[in-house]
Amino acid sequence: MTEREDFARVHDRYRTELLAHCYRMLGSIHDAEDLVQETYLRAWRSYETFEGRSSLRTWLYRIATNVCLTALEHRDRRLLPTGLGTPAAPETPLVPPTPEIGWLQPAPDALLGPRHGDPATIVATRSSFRLAMIAALQFLPARQRAVLILRDVLAMPAGEVADLLGTSVPAVKSALQRARGQLERLAPAEEEVRDSVASEQRELLDRYVTAFENTDIKLLLELLTDDAVAEMPPYPSWFAGREEVARFFAAQVLVEPGRYRLAPVRANGQPAFALYRRGDDGGHHPHSITVLTLAGGRISRISGFLDPGLFGPFGLAPTYAEQVAAAATT
Repeated sequence: MTEREDFARVHDRYRTELLAHCYRMLGSIHDAEDLVQETYLRAWRSYETFEGRSSLRTWLYRIATNVCLTALEHRDRRLLPTGLGTPAAPETPLVPPTPEIGWLQPAPDALLGPRHGDPATIVATRSSFRLAMIAALQFLPARQRAVLILRDVLAMPAGEVADLLGTSVPAVKSALQRARGQLERLAPAEEEVRDSVASEQRELLDRYVTAFENTDIKLLLELLTDDAVAEMPPYPSWFAGREEVARFFAAQVLVEPGRYRLAPVRANGQPAFALYRRGDDGGHHPHSITVLTLAGGRISRISGFLDPGLFGPFGLAPTYAEQVAAAATT
């Protein structure tokens, strides 16, 4: 077996975790997919020079991290609407999408890998994948972001990170300290993002589906926390407060029963739904991915990403009927 045949045989085992790594760095599942492809292209071209002084996994992370750092030199940070301006009034027209703003994207839970293993590692991995944490990471300078992910998420030794980034151990420790301090100011406290127990969460999500599909604003109101927030990139407008969020949905979204059908998914370690909207043909077609943040047995944030192109990375069917049929066979 040649070296390149050997590389082709083993490289796929790391693809999912490298995709998660690039996603944490970039905040975009589409960009992450492109950069993993670039990582493997570079690795394929230079595999014959790989001397085995580090593991193949570490070598691939070195390439992927540097590919991400290069990409970030030419990109602005990705944002959520809540990172811009002040809340909008519920009845006012949405501010039109702004092409020059790069919006954060959700990512499927499949990138988290298997749920077995060391419990502490699983908790750290899932916590670092939450939507609010990905948003907070985007505010860190690129190299600080890389250090924090490599050290705190992937648990790489400081010496290995220093070698990977071509810097010193003291520089890694300093960057990590600054990154942690910044995240303490930006990231949500743990108690604010803790999910309900499974049975309570299931009931809450079932009621959300009922409210949304039947345009039941009274029921939706019951499900929201007092400080609930709603946002829908690529629209910069966002809404804050239980009454205001409900009024926005009543005025501009939930205006006709049956317009939307919701299929459950998981995104960023959080409950989420794929929204299919009814078309002129009477069928329901891809519309958006909505990620929910739960707090105290209610919904504290509704983040709806109006990008049908996200359905591909989530492995979703092109119509609601096909999605239901596929779910029934799994």
